[in-house]
Amino acid sequence: MNLFKRYMTVLLRYLVFQFTFFVVFFGNAQNVIRDAVEKANYELWDKFIDKYGIVNDFQGERPTAYDSMLSRPNGFGWWTPIENGAFFTGMYLMAACERAKSTKLDVDKDKVRILVQGLLKLASVSDVPGFISRGLSTDGKTHYPNGSIDQSIPWFYGLYHYLTTDIPTTKEREIIKRKLIEIVDAIRINNWKIPSDGFFTGKSPNNIKENRFLEVPCYLLLLRCMYELTEDISWLNRYKNALNEIPEGGTLIRADICAQGIAYDQDMWGESKSYLWIYVMKQAALVELAKMEKDESVRAKFIQGVKNNRDFVMRFTSTFSNFNNQDQRIFGNKYWRECYTDWYPQLTVDDAFRISNLRNHDEIGQRKAYERTYMTSPLSAVSIIALAGISIDCDLIDEVISHYDYSKLYLAEFFYAELAYYVKSCE
Repeated sequence: MNLFKRYMTVLLRYLVFQFTFFVVFFGNAQNVIRDAVEKANYELWDKFIDKYGIVNDFQGERPTAYDSMLSRPNGFGWWTPIENGAFFTGMYLMAACERAKSTKLDVDKDKVRILVQGLLKLASVSDVPGFISRGLSTDGKTHYPNGSIDQSIPWFYGLYHYLTTDIPTTKEREIIKRKLIEIVDAIRINNWKIPSDGFFTGKSPNNIKENRFLEVPCYLLLLRCMYELTEDISWLNRYKNALNEIPEGGTLIRADICAQGIAYDQDMWGESKSYLWIYVMKQAALVELAKMEKDESVRAKFIQGVKNNRDFVMRFTSTFSNFNNQDQRIFGNKYWRECYTDWYPQLTVDDAFRISNLRNHDEIGQRKAYERTYMTSPLSAVSIIALAGISIDCDLIDEVISHYDYSKLYLAEFFYAELAYYVKSCE
């Protein structure tokens, strides 16, 4: 009997030790990931979000009104700090909304409202219907003349996602709903071409009905969300028709392109390893479409696309370990005027594309490409994975997020760390 008691005592102590170890280890692991997310939040708001509530690409000299009017360095504002204001702010607004839902703190709700104001401002600085500005020059109004699908869709979805929260007041909801409807209706009237303004008024950099996964779920998302916003059956009919249409130049209907996912565009990218940051929005679009779809056969295609995207990006996650937080490569992009000295008048969108490829590689350095490959791509990958909502992926998501020292990053694209963290499903 004494032997049995001693055995049970030892066993109990062992179990207590194991339980204590698990609690301490798990608690420490959670502290590490929470600290990383808080650090990312602090650095983003301290360095990259400007006084208008717009996420800038990096810290650097803001283009002047004359830069924007002259399309310097190019008509898209590419390679400047205000290149992706609508894109990044729209995507980050989704993360900020989820953070506010999680923390329930007033300060986080106020941050959400600041981002909303920034997005609304980007839609108010042009007299061209449907135009969304990428960012704002030094006068807080003048902007580069060419937007894009990659700017307009996150702009729309960020605000639409905001409307699904309990944060906006009744008046806010009216203002935002009215603006969303106004912008999409204007793009529809423009035959689904994203409008340009200024010297490029009447021209367009791209068409949302293209035969690429880049555009397909975004086009469907706009149509379906417009039905939700307006309750006008004509939008639902447009959506149902679009599902079964084959885009010009394609062989598959849009519903089947959605089922294929990112892989549908793979040939377009070749060996590139730094394009996933553009596709997080496409995954979010599929997830939203799956939530709204009533037809189970169509919904299954959206869900298949979400799963295929999750599987496709898994190979991009492992590269996070290649990122050295002590790396000293030169980020010359901060001095973008010295990196992109070639300039000539751009009379067409093609002119703007051509001039955007002229650069001084020695001045640019290697840091931007380094961050894009080993920071942005892995964080974009885990954002796409997190949106798939599979709990077994949570450890991988946390491992990638907690790897980076966010105080040492030059690109604002690390906002995807917060997005991945707050949308993951770990119950």
